[in-house]
Amino acid sequence: MTANAVTLSRIPLLGFILYLLYQPQPTWRLIAAPLIFILIILDTVDGILARAWKETSLLGSVLDIAADRAVEYALWIMFAHLRLIPVLIPLLVVIRGTFVDTIRSVAPTRGTTPFEMMQTQLGRFLVKSAWMRTGYGIAKGTAFVLLAWAHGALTAGQAAGPGLHLAAQIAAWIALVICLARGLPVLMEAPRALQEPPKQNS
Repeated sequence: MTANAVTLSRIPLLGFILYLLYQPQPTWRLIAAPLIFILIILDTVDGILARAWKETSLLGSVLDIAADRAVEYALWIMFAHLRLIPVLIPLLVVIRGTFVDTIRSVAPTRGTTPFEMMQTQLGRFLVKSAWMRTGYGIAKGTAFVLLAWAHGALTAGQAAGPGLHLAAQIAAWIALVICLARGLPVLMEAPRALQEPPKQNS
C-alpha cells in the first residue's frame, strides 16, 4: 500500500463514521469516537510512510490537503447538524478554507508545494511548522472525538454527557481559533506570493 493509498483510505472510513453517528443506538455513536481517533492518526501515518518510502511528492501534498479538508468539513458540518456545536464554527472553517485553499492551489502551477508559498518567518511558523500543524491536529482531533463521545453519552442518558459536551465545545472553539490563526498569514502574504514569477523547471 502506498502513502497516497493510506491518505485516500480516510475517505471511506469517514463515510462509515458519519453513518455510525446518525444511528439511533448510543453504542454505535460511541464506537465512532475511537474510529475518529484512527481517522486523525492516519493523517500522520501517511506522512511518515511517504518519507520512509521516499514517496513525498507534489501529488501527495495536494491529496493530503484535500483529504484533510474533506474530513474536517464533513465532521464540523455534521456535528453542527446534530446541534452539538454552533453552525458558526463550520461556516467560519469552510469560508477560511475556501479562501486559503484557493490561494494555495496556485502553488502546483509554480512548481512548489502549498506550504512552501509562505515567505515570512511568522507565516512559516503558523502554517508550516510541526508545532502548529501538530497543535491544530490535536485540538481538532480532541474536539471531534469528544463530540462523538458526548453524542453517544447524551443519547444514552449518561451523567457524564453534559460535562463531555461542554469539554467538546471548548475544544471546538480552541480548534477554530487555531484554524483561523493559521489561515491569516496565507491571506496576508498572498499578494506577494502571487506576484512572484513561477519557478522554472530545470
